[in-house]
Amino acid sequence: MSSEVKIQAESRTEFGKGAARRIRRQDKVPAVLYGHGNDPVHLSLPGHELMLALKTANALLSIQLDGKSQLALPKQVQRDPIKGFIEHADLIVVSRGEKVTVEVPVVLVGEADPDALVTLEHATVALEAEATHIPESVEVDLEGAVVGTQILAKDLKLAEGSTLILDEEALVVNIVAAPTAEEVEADLAEAEAELGVEHDVPQAEAEAEAEAEAGAGEGPEGDDGSGDGGSAAPAEE
Repeated sequence: MSSEVKIQAESRTEFGKGAARRIRRQDKVPAVLYGHGNDPVHLSLPGHELMLALKTANALLSIQLDGKSQLALPKQVQRDPIKGFIEHADLIVVSRGEKVTVEVPVVLVGEADPDALVTLEHATVALEAEATHIPESVEVDLEGAVVGTQILAKDLKLAEGSTLILDEEALVVNIVAAPTAEEVEADLAEAEAELGVEHDVPQAEAEAEAEAEAGAGEGPEGDDGSGDGGSAAPAEE
């Protein structure tokens, strides 16, 4: 279950790209806290602490502001596409006992049959849970699972108090026969052919082919009629 992470926030009154850049230069993150019909509250949050907190899916944040505390969940987080640091965060207000809908990651544990290929069709599942009791993940035990096994949403073991929102018949995990080495090579060759990929011939193989071609181009000795076995021309009278 999620535990509260306390984060000390500061109010901000400057807005726009310039103000946001100045906040980030101080290793802080511009954020907005909204929900429950309240006016949005513009904040700046410590960047490193927020990054650590959001490593956990659906982290429950306890925002400390002006001597008061407010529970919140991350609603939308914008990250730098290259460096990955948090550029902006939208937080939604929640209260104890309140039911919220969240996406919870599916975690596979155990080893399926060696001849099986495990396909995760849904990396996350939608659940309804109390804001203060959101499970960090939903575990699926694959120990000894054989080819042909299919795990549907209704087969998942949920934490107490959680309700499945995803369609019960949705396929979450599918276990099929692993392809053979020959099948993998054939698929690879077909894909390369479609893309027009050509491989360089190894040097030794190229030299052997060149020698073979050279040998084929030389005729047998005496083909030009000058050999010992040729017939002498008749003498003129």
